[in-house]
Amino acid sequence: MAKTQMNVRVDEATAEAARERALQRGVSVNRYIEELVQRDAGEVGATFVDAAADFMKSYQAVFAEEFGHEERGGSRAA
Repeated sequence: MAKTQMNVRVDEATAEAARERALQRGVSVNRYIEELVQRDAGEVGATFVDAAADFMKSYQAVFAEEFGHEERGGSRAA
């Protein structure tokens, strides 16, 4: 995968914390930041999927009634 260079500005305490955490993990600061962003993006995706599943569960009976399909397993949601 091609790499893109980004320049960011952070205060010195944040920069030092990033350097220390990267050193503790045995990776470069670049890799450390990349992993943080990837993990954060994954959490957002998982949060969306969980919310969508909760929505569908809550409105399962409404969808079944509207579209004429019987519910599959479980009890009717109120």
